[in-house]
Amino acid sequence: MVLRATTLGELRASGWVSLPVKEEIRRNAVERIAAGRPLFEGVMGYEHTVMPQLENALLAGHDVIFLGERGQAKTRIIRSLTGLLDEWMPIVAGSEINDDPYHPTSRHARDLVAELGDATPVDWVHRDTRFGEKLATPDTSIADLVGEVDPIKVAEGRYLSDELTLHYGLVPRTNRGIFAINELPDLAERIQVGLLNVLEERDVQIRGYKVRLPLDVLLVASANPEDYTNRGRIITPLKDRFGSQIRTHYPLDTETETAIMRQEARPASVGDVTVNIPHYIEQVVATFSHLARSSHHVNQRSGVSVRLSVSNLEVLGANALRRGLRAGERAVVPRVCDLAALAASSSGKIEIESLEDGREGTILENLLRAAVLTVFKDLVPFQVVADVLPAFEEGTIVHTGDDVPSVELARLVEDVPALREAVRRLAGNDESPAAIAAAVEFVLEGLHLSKRLNKDAASASGAATYRAR
Repeated sequence: MVLRATTLGELRASGWVSLPVKEEIRRNAVERIAAGRPLFEGVMGYEHTVMPQLENALLAGHDVIFLGERGQAKTRIIRSLTGLLDEWMPIVAGSEINDDPYHPTSRHARDLVAELGDATPVDWVHRDTRFGEKLATPDTSIADLVGEVDPIKVAEGRYLSDELTLHYGLVPRTNRGIFAINELPDLAERIQVGLLNVLEERDVQIRGYKVRLPLDVLLVASANPEDYTNRGRIITPLKDRFGSQIRTHYPLDTETETAIMRQEARPASVGDVTVNIPHYIEQVVATFSHLARSSHHVNQRSGVSVRLSVSNLEVLGANALRRGLRAGERAVVPRVCDLAALAASSSGKIEIESLEDGREGTILENLLRAAVLTVFKDLVPFQVVADVLPAFEEGTIVHTGDDVPSVELARLVEDVPALREAVRRLAGNDESPAAIAAAVEFVLEGLHLSKRLNKDAASASGAATYRAR
């Protein structure tokens, strides 16, 4: 019924009530919390840490700054806040800054309402358009954020002191909405002062003309910890403007990291070729990221983004797909030999702290081996595979690699029956040759890393040979 209102008079008759944006968000947040629903979907691992703090901040009507390393879903949370706005909001038709029909701000809207009264035309904007975002960079100007005199409007005959000569910046155009600044410390301090003036004093001087801008904005910002972002700082008055500072974090366990990977990663299957990534391989990818976050070889101030896990899972699936296509297999499961592909997707996302050149590859390889060994010990107790070793002591030799078909590797279970229980624990009900081959190779690698088997690897080709010690 409200959406049919096309004039100010119809809007009044509909009973629509104007609320400040923070009160609007607070009202909608109260409804979700009371109903036991999350504020928004798609953000995992923050249910008992970040989300309660965010709920408190929104219920208190605070501007918020999220502080955390890269890849901690800060931007996703900020963008998801639009879901707490009303779906549709009325504005004075033709307004550049979402003027409230009941309380117009801009000169255009004030003049229109004064002239037409209840006949003032009303438009409706969707909540997705009530979000403004700016990545703070050193070259950001006050004109970008607040506005500037439009020379075209001056050329049309208006005076410089006329408010109608202004071309509004991002902040005024997000009036009655949410404005976000990413990497706030990178914003020049003089621009931060100008932004503070707009948000706190509600006025700004443009070309010597003082313009009153009583904006209604929820300000949200993100920043890396200040001990890492030495490029700049948040000025104290602006920092004081934020009611709540919320510290984000990486997933606290590999199960959460795995769930995020499944949600975000692009499926590797193509056409009639399916790639099924088993849980233990996903655990290896997640554990690799967790070990990197605690390694003294890795710059922890930079952080190890969850995007590392997502990219690694995608590359792992892609390498398995490529291997399957060349082998003519239609059901593909990533194997240990596919893990070498993670070097390309990891190198650019991890900052190594090493005084020796050329050590990055070795450090990443050691982290990956540690991840495989950790998962192997968690999932396959030694007593389950103890009887596998005598077969190798009697002369069994196993070749693995990209050029070894799954059927050939899966046949090892027939030759070494002691492998059956470990394979069953890893592959579960999947009895396809690809799943069995992946489980067999994982067990062999686990035994090698446990110093139970020898492994001769050809790094260039990815081929490997497992034999008794």
